Amino acid sequence: MPTPQIKDEETYQALRREGASEEKAARIANSAARGSRSAVGARGGAAGAYERRSRDDLYAEAKKIGIEGRSKMTKDELIKALRNH
Repeated sequence: MPTPQIKDEETYQALRREGASEEKAARIANSAARGSRSAVGARGGAAGAYERRSRDDLYAEAKKIGIEGRSKMTKDELIKALRNH
């Protein structure tokens, strides 16, 4: 009998047999059941596309995560650095 919280029971059971914890197996099975891509084609939060943000916003984000050389970077360079961090 399928567990109500599990969206893809087959994937869940396979992961459990491989040794994944109940929580991890449920998370992966449910993610697989709903699809791994969002409407914009990538996973992630609600931060929005970097291209739509100002250079100052990107600079602040780069500063927050400690990207070196950020003060001399253009907007495009900041985007690349943030994506590769």
